[in-house]
Amino acid sequence: MSDQLRYIVEELKKEPFNRKNINLITFDDQSPIQLLQVLSDVFAEISGQGKVDLRNEEPGATVNRMMSLLRVLKYKFPNPDPQSMKNYVNQLIKGDKSVIYPILHWALQKMPELKKRAYLARFLVKIEIPLEYRDDPVNEIYEQYDELLDTFKQNHKAVEELRKSVLSVSEIKKDISHMEEEKDQLEKRIRKMQKRIEGIKDYEKMLNVARELRKAKEEESKYSSQYLDQNNQLRQAEQKLQRIQRQLKDMQQAAVGMTPEVLIDKIEEENRVNYYLCNDKLPKEIASSKKLKEDLEKVLIEPAMSKSDLDAINNEISSVTAEVNGLIEKRMVRNDPIDDKLAIFRQQASIMSAKKEDIANKLQKAMENLSSYENECKRKSELLNGLKASGTVMKGDEFKVYVNKLRGKSNVYKKKRQDLAEIRAEHGVLARTEEVLKNRNESIESVMTNIETKKGVSGYFDTQEELEKVSSMKSEIDDIKNKTLNDISEMVQKLNITINRKKSALAPIIKELRPLRQECQEVRVYREECANEEGRYHYLNCMMKTIKLQQQRLSSELKSYIANEAAEKKKSLRDVYGRKIQEQENLGKGLKEKQKSVKEGYSLNMKQMKMWKDLTQLIECKRQCEPSAAQENINSGFNNAVINETADHLVL
Repeated sequence: MSDQLRYIVEELKKEPFNRKNINLITFDDQSPIQLLQVLSDVFAEISGQGKVDLRNEEPGATVNRMMSLLRVLKYKFPNPDPQSMKNYVNQLIKGDKSVIYPILHWALQKMPELKKRAYLARFLVKIEIPLEYRDDPVNEIYEQYDELLDTFKQNHKAVEELRKSVLSVSEIKKDISHMEEEKDQLEKRIRKMQKRIEGIKDYEKMLNVARELRKAKEEESKYSSQYLDQNNQLRQAEQKLQRIQRQLKDMQQAAVGMTPEVLIDKIEEENRVNYYLCNDKLPKEIASSKKLKEDLEKVLIEPAMSKSDLDAINNEISSVTAEVNGLIEKRMVRNDPIDDKLAIFRQQASIMSAKKEDIANKLQKAMENLSSYENECKRKSELLNGLKASGTVMKGDEFKVYVNKLRGKSNVYKKKRQDLAEIRAEHGVLARTEEVLKNRNESIESVMTNIETKKGVSGYFDTQEELEKVSSMKSEIDDIKNKTLNDISEMVQKLNITINRKKSALAPIIKELRPLRQECQEVRVYREECANEEGRYHYLNCMMKTIKLQQQRLSSELKSYIANEAAEKKKSLRDVYGRKIQEQENLGKGLKEKQKSVKEGYSLNMKQMKMWKDLTQLIECKRQCEPSAAQENINSGFNNAVINETADHLVL
């Protein structure tokens, strides 16, 4: 509040108010009607209308005039709801300092901008006419009124642009006077030269020779500049070639040992990192920023809190914290082993997520630093190339001048360094003084506390100081809000102007692009037709080659078939495939005969196999019945049976 009041007093002392006889004390001691008169005078200066004596004006008219002007100037009221606005108007009528001081501070701080806004509002605020009064003549006049408003906007914009672009009249006059002086000097020199050469023989001849010499020197300077330009271009081309070769070498070295699998793994790793940044990290940061923004907006919208409100919030926080601690203690007392395991896993997961987020932050910072370094390197290289192209290389005299400037700057640096040392020493003294004053302040506060305790008003000084701090914080927040809104409006206006300028600049380019786009479409269609015809040509060429090969085979086959020699006939495909067919037919006949013999002996062989199975079962049964005594008889009987039945064999 004190800074705000000091700023108001300083501004009122300046032009056009010229209130030289006021100071902080006298201004703060003014009555409400005097404060309203000061506010009315400031509004009169902004609106460009005459000053109004509030003693001769009704309070209702005064309030209506001030409130309408504040709305036109887009003053942001603390709370725009109807009940709060009603209280605000009542405080304004009473001349309350908490209402008038912020308005004065805002108006004096933005005086030029508000003057312009008030001037435009006199012409651009539309006069609304009720529909029941809008007949044809009134509508016609109202349309003319709208057209005049648009014309005023265009003219005002044109005037502003001219004020920004056109040089001032004094600068133009100064340039004209300099040019006239140079013209007079040149005319004097020409007259002197004419007087000196009047008596010289062969004047015309020597003049022609001098003219030719001048032309030759001009051509020589032109050729030398061309030579320098070409040398610079050659040097730039060589540097570009070296840079490209260096890049190629770096890429080749980077590709050494690089397999497709390694490259794919690297790309997948980058993809995973980018996926984490895009889907996990950045959304969380955006959500936290939005939450912080919403909290700050809530804080700005809400009125300033008193100490009791802060105490209530602190008590609520303490109770919630105690409740949370109690729940944690209950969970620890329960001591569930499953929960313990889950707690360990949760702790490990939180540690890993924190490490992951930390690494992601480091990676993001490294990427931002790399991008900034690359941009800086690119800018420096462009600047270096521009200097080389322009040929601005310091020579001997220029280098001496540069060294002298550098010496002067070094002297200035030494002087500033000495001043900085003195300031640091003074800072040490002031810090010590501040410490002493703080100690004295503490002693005074203790004395004040004792006095307040004796008088029965303990805490009055702290409460007063706290109220002043809260009011100053509120005024600062209001100023920041107003400044932010004005900055946003200015930014929107600049963006609209930039968009319109870009549109007007792009309009001729788009107009030129339309025929080129049609021509590009025609070229694209023609290119597709050429590609189709080329493919058809290659297809037909392959078919022709295939047919030629088939013709060659047919001709060689026909030649082999017609030949009288047996060796040539054997080489023919007809004979070769004929022999193969004959061999396959003979093989098929042999297999058919074998199949026939197998079919004929099938029943007999199956019967014999069944007999052998029965015999085997019978022998096994006898062996099981007489395992020890009849083993040799069985074997001998088996052998005799085999010998006697040699005529019957099982053929498979």
